[in-house]
Amino acid sequence: MGTLRSRTRWFLPACVCTSFCITMGAMSLAASTTPPAADSATQSPRNIVLISVDTLRADALGFMGNEHVETPTLDRLAAEGLVFTNAHAHNVVTLPSHANMLTGRLPYEHGVRDNAGFVLTEDIPTLATLLGAEGFATAAFIGAFPLDSRFGLARGFDVYDDDYPVAASDQVFTFSERSGDEVVGAALRWWQDHADEPKLLFLHLFDPHAPYQAPEPFASRYADRPYLGEVSAVDGFLAPFLDELTNTGPDSSLVLFTSDHGEGLGDHGEDTHGLFAYESTLRVPLMIWGAGVAAGRDPSLVGHIDLLPTVLDALSLPDLDDLPGRSLLRHAPSETPRALYFEAFTAAFSLGWAPLRGTILGSDKLIDLPIPELYDLAADPAELDNRFAAERRRARVVANAISPASAWPPGRRAVIGSEEVKQLQSLGYVAGSAPIKRTFTPDDDPKNLVELDRKIRSAGSLYHQGRLDEAIVLLDAIIRERPTMPLVYRDLAELLRRKGRANEAVTVMLAAREREFADSDMLRELALTLTQLGRAPEALEILDNLPTADRDVEAEATRALALGMLGRAADAIAALEAILSEAPKHARAHETMAFILAEQGRFEDAARHARQATELAPERADAWNNLGVALYNLQQPVEAARAWQRALQLEPSNLDPLFNLAVAAAEAGNANAARKAFEHFLATARASRYGSQRQAAERILHELEG
Repeated sequence: MGTLRSRTRWFLPACVCTSFCITMGAMSLAASTTPPAADSATQSPRNIVLISVDTLRADALGFMGNEHVETPTLDRLAAEGLVFTNAHAHNVVTLPSHANMLTGRLPYEHGVRDNAGFVLTEDIPTLATLLGAEGFATAAFIGAFPLDSRFGLARGFDVYDDDYPVAASDQVFTFSERSGDEVVGAALRWWQDHADEPKLLFLHLFDPHAPYQAPEPFASRYADRPYLGEVSAVDGFLAPFLDELTNTGPDSSLVLFTSDHGEGLGDHGEDTHGLFAYESTLRVPLMIWGAGVAAGRDPSLVGHIDLLPTVLDALSLPDLDDLPGRSLLRHAPSETPRALYFEAFTAAFSLGWAPLRGTILGSDKLIDLPIPELYDLAADPAELDNRFAAERRRARVVANAISPASAWPPGRRAVIGSEEVKQLQSLGYVAGSAPIKRTFTPDDDPKNLVELDRKIRSAGSLYHQGRLDEAIVLLDAIIRERPTMPLVYRDLAELLRRKGRANEAVTVMLAAREREFADSDMLRELALTLTQLGRAPEALEILDNLPTADRDVEAEATRALALGMLGRAADAIAALEAILSEAPKHARAHETMAFILAEQGRFEDAARHARQATELAPERADAWNNLGVALYNLQQPVEAARAWQRALQLEPSNLDPLFNLAVAAAEAGNANAARKAFEHFLATARASRYGSQRQAAERILHELEG
């Protein structure tokens, strides 16, 4: 009556997500009280605690003057500790900012310049490696994917707990983060289990990051300020652990509290972070509390590079050579203004826009872009009056403080895999690879492109709301407006594939290849889509021309599928066996093997591989579909139907399991169910992709009517 359809695919992630933000006014940089001189620690702490709350603006806390938020736990700690009211990050995205904290080095020194494509190398000492060598028990508890152990920050930690959810489904993303109460709970258990040892604990809470979805009662309490609801919730999450520290006595531990960067909340047109480096995203809270720390407020210009020297000083350990930072426990006011470097490279790496570098020298802040900016932060903390044109000599003095070592372009990034992109995009980050440019004009300045950035993020938001058609229209318009951004081609092709418009997706990817925008990841995806469209020879040509370094297991799995589609089943099976001998847990290889074996009528072997694929990657709809095909042909229709239904739950736009369910229902004599399923299939399946299946569906429907 009909032929069951098996399929295997490998999708890249969809576009960036965004969320609606509120705006808070800028705060003055000056401290409200006169700070005491910072003395050296009088007692070495037994334990070191570094707490970083992701995406936390300096002005979003009670102890920093915000009257619209309740943060009693942190306020109490701040009242007993030393608060630095003029602290700054050196990056405005998560991974490089934490690399700055843990190494005490600037981004151009340790080499981690963005969230994607960089790994901290093993030759650079970190807080964990240094204290581990001194006999400290070391642990880190991580809230989200940007600090995944693969990026090199886990080195030196006895425990590196990055057990957050992954962006599991190709159709419905799970945010790659876990709640702060889970992070703190796991950290507290480790802390208590190691009560008798000197300890280093790194806590990373991700909650204030967009989208702002605080738990109750904070969601209701801050309904009109959801970002502050997340901040207040984090304060509550930290309470059990900070109470534990207070109960054991402040002299036993040194706590350093900060954030990796702030949040735009609409300032300068930026809703979230990563594009600009204005004070809303660059200025951070920073305080230290505990052993030997006198309470007070210090308005000195300080940064994340000062954290590691502070810990070494507190423990009376030798300082590392050439560290750019200084201890916060013993620095004294200087007549010479301090220079503090910062950068924002995400848009340059992912979109090909101008890279942003800058420095703060005293109260002067220079932002080095094609349209340069100079601000007097003491007189203009909101950065509304660009003084560059009026005070070029002053600007030149500040510009000379930027190290030539930071100059663009930086070192080459590693290839960014589709899974890495998916994880970052599930959190709203722009992640991709654009050709490295060396010259830029005002047309490349992010100030002139902020609305385009907003459109890109809006397309991601539409995707996450399930409004794919609107997202496709918007992405197509973005390409027409600025056709030089590879990331947008990739996202548009992805959404077209999800809508079953594979031929149009191929056209977009071929256009990207023509412009030399197609990286190896896109070329692999192009080959896979061509294979699914019955254009296997073209797919093999693309795969065979990939650089040897880029012929990874994903490329080889696609090559095996293409060979199978060309009737070369023996070659395909041999290639997949080679993959599985090296990577026995590679889900897609098992999924593809199940497809090839089912086509050969080897249904028991196909079922075995399909089951392995669903166990290794239960979110893959095609693995469940292939399992259903094998089980149905093994005379297990009930189990087959369950597998197909699972595939449809995971990916409602996947029409293969829908077609299979319809055929199975017709063969079982369930005419009503078959009719409904076939009618749904015919209403959504494009003839260009499902021509033979449409013909079969129409024929079976005619027979059912008869």
